[in-house]
Amino acid sequence: RSFSQMESSDDDNEEWSPAQPKPKASKTARDPAAGEKKAPAKRTAKPKEPKAPKQPKAPKVPKEPKPRAPRKPAAQRKTLAAKVLKDSSSSGLAGTKRKMKAEEAHQADGWAGEGSSLAGFRAKKEEVEEEDFTFDEPCPKKQKTSGACLGQPSALPSSQAQDLRNELDMNWDLIELLSILTCVERWVCVNIISLLREENTVPFMVRYRKEMINHMDADAVRDVQLVYEDSLAKKTQSVIQTLRKDGVLTAELEQNLRSCRSADELDHVYSPYKKGSKLTKARRAKALGLEVAASTLLDTPHTLDLRAWVKPGTEGLSSVEEVATGVEHILADMIAKDPETLTYVKTLCENSFVTIQSSVSKSQNKNKDIDKFHLYFDFTCNIQRIQSHQTLAINRGESLKILTVKVNIPDRVKSDFTRWCINNRWRPRTLAREELCAIIRNAVEDSYKRLILPFLTRSYRTKLTSAAEKESIAMFVRNLRQRLLVCPVRGCVIMGVDPGFRHGCKVAILSPTSQILHTDVVYLHSSGQQREADKLCNLMIKYSCTRVVIGNGTACRETESFFTDLISRRYCHPLDVSYCITNEAGASIYSVSPEAVKEMPDLDPNLRSAVSIGRRVQDPMAELVKIDPKHIGIGTYQHDVSAGSLKAALDGVVQECVSFVGVDINICSETLMRHVAGLNAGRAKNIAEWRELNGPFINREQLKLVKGMGPKTYQQCADAYTCTGTYNQIGSAGLRQCVESKVRTSSIEELAKTVDTTPETLKLIIDGLTQPPGFDIRQNFGQADFKRGIVSMSDLRVGAVLTGRVDNTALFGAFVDIGVGRSGLIHKSNITLDKLPVSQRRRSLALGPGERVEVRVLNVDPQRGRIGLDLIRVLQ
Repeated sequence: RSFSQMESSDDDNEEWSPAQPKPKASKTARDPAAGEKKAPAKRTAKPKEPKAPKQPKAPKVPKEPKPRAPRKPAAQRKTLAAKVLKDSSSSGLAGTKRKMKAEEAHQADGWAGEGSSLAGFRAKKEEVEEEDFTFDEPCPKKQKTSGACLGQPSALPSSQAQDLRNELDMNWDLIELLSILTCVERWVCVNIISLLREENTVPFMVRYRKEMINHMDADAVRDVQLVYEDSLAKKTQSVIQTLRKDGVLTAELEQNLRSCRSADELDHVYSPYKKGSKLTKARRAKALGLEVAASTLLDTPHTLDLRAWVKPGTEGLSSVEEVATGVEHILADMIAKDPETLTYVKTLCENSFVTIQSSVSKSQNKNKDIDKFHLYFDFTCNIQRIQSHQTLAINRGESLKILTVKVNIPDRVKSDFTRWCINNRWRPRTLAREELCAIIRNAVEDSYKRLILPFLTRSYRTKLTSAAEKESIAMFVRNLRQRLLVCPVRGCVIMGVDPGFRHGCKVAILSPTSQILHTDVVYLHSSGQQREADKLCNLMIKYSCTRVVIGNGTACRETESFFTDLISRRYCHPLDVSYCITNEAGASIYSVSPEAVKEMPDLDPNLRSAVSIGRRVQDPMAELVKIDPKHIGIGTYQHDVSAGSLKAALDGVVQECVSFVGVDINICSETLMRHVAGLNAGRAKNIAEWRELNGPFINREQLKLVKGMGPKTYQQCADAYTCTGTYNQIGSAGLRQCVESKVRTSSIEELAKTVDTTPETLKLIIDGLTQPPGFDIRQNFGQADFKRGIVSMSDLRVGAVLTGRVDNTALFGAFVDIGVGRSGLIHKSNITLDKLPVSQRRRSLALGPGERVEVRVLNVDPQRGRIGLDLIRVLQ
């Protein structure tokens, strides 16, 4: 298999990467925002206004956040720091790692270049420099920003806002949370929610509601949609119902749960109450009534006599030592769940050199995949600098029990945290005896070691995994979009070839409209080559076939060599024959699918593969939408990321591409129709049945006659459809001159007011009226390279300069087909800013499937089938 094929499988590709340099100590902090939640227990005897904690004397200890003034005395501890959102990588909100809102980004002056998703970030989006490109990190979304809110409303209507509040019933504002997590202006988030609640699709919003979404692209809008739809509120409601059913829900616990702003926080509060979990030490102590003693120790320690709590013969209260231990456990639990305390310890960590370390597991038992993880047998990296593909590889190695992984937090964090707790946050309000002070010290140390440290470790792992999954999915989405938008090859007869040795090469000849003209099997790699060559030549001349498409599977290069020999000998004269190689991943899976059986019921599955291979070049989008995106040979680690998030993202980009390119309603397949914005399988089936019963659609208005096609569905999908033979004047020279004359005499803004629409929508209408007949947005993308010669891997020499086409991109580089049977790898370290066109310098890896590049051979390893390449330039 080619390297690009290997990339799409479960095989780990970490052996490709060069040895990683040792990480350097980070002087700046990333992600100072750390999650908060309400304290599980109240300290009831304290004054209304808590004393501001003092700064520790240790150098560079960050200033703790100001608490928000409580509204009620009973809620003092719960409301401290509730306004500050500190966890910017909530795994519970679509599993995504987000950046801070621009207004709060002043806390992150030193973030740039430190994290995999925060490089280049500045306090305000308007201030982001033009040249902030990095390859290690995904580029922050640069949304168009203006002083005025272009879209209205800037707030949800009161009725919708009330419905939303009733629906969520959380102790935080959804709009604010969305804005912070997605780095999108608050008014834009309001508009997106309004549009989603009105059942508008993302392609419709991006195309026709540009002013309301501030000209955001589809990926950015989809990010907001995922966060909104995968709301933490749903998980919280489920947890509350479970605890209520179990009879352990208290008013205080419910408030703590409703105040959680991340899945980590929610799990931290909920985990002690899960079914099957042992009764925690703190809950056992509270059951003995020691919560009052703990509160007294903090508020009025001079009145506390532990001997008064001793009850001889009662387990847990039989001695002063047991009473003191119970109080310690309650205090440790309070400390571990106090939002201000958690905020402080997280900030300490962010200003420290926290690392993630992996090593060979003692119980790996000679796993057959162990060699794939040799880079991580003794691996240590700064938590802020680890790359996404490294995180996913480590996770996979851990799940296979090959690697052992741990997070190392410096001892200085513990000492600074302990000192701050004892001297500031958890210091008794009045003078306490030494034995009571010892209880507090023990509680702080126990809380850190037993509760806070595991929580921090889980939190870091969750954040890294979420960020890595997001970047992997983003890469997958980008690859899929570029694969779907490859320019179709029209107007010629094509021969699709599924190569093989023993069972022969399956051949399908397709008309310019993808109709099957002929299918056959030829044995090109046996003793009867001359006879098979004559058969092929006769078929090509009979059907005037000049283009051959060869699948890149088994026997691909041998089949390519065969056709090259025919072409060089002008065997099919007078035809000018050329060939190309295309990725056949997923063709065999599709050939036995229900869609293929329905479409080609009388055809052998092997011949269906040849048909699919040919159609992938004739109309890539129409053919690839029939196949699960995970099986078409793009992306990396698709089996290691959240299946739900990956499916949602891929379905979204397929819908976006199909809707923007458009389909001919009278000839497109039912499968393709399913992916039009606003439609589903049922509605697509209804359209196909209407077409069979009533004949071709004459105009779009007839769509309203289809069962299930309501006004909203029609609004979302109608623009994606064209009807063969109608609108003959569109794109004509006369209409184009008329429109251009009208635009010259009046401005776009004036004309928009006249027809009661927005300038953005009017521009779309003008483009649609003036574009030439048969215009296809895919014309701006490259198409398959047809060639007449062959180069073998043995011909490659170090330093040779070649041209090729990017076949797939991974988190660590780009695979390029240079026509030698194996894809070469351009490692991301060789994709530098100066080698790219200006328009591509904001991408995370800057290269995508289908792009033509000029490369230099760096190394060739024929035994292992590996080719190292250096990027020279991107060919326009």
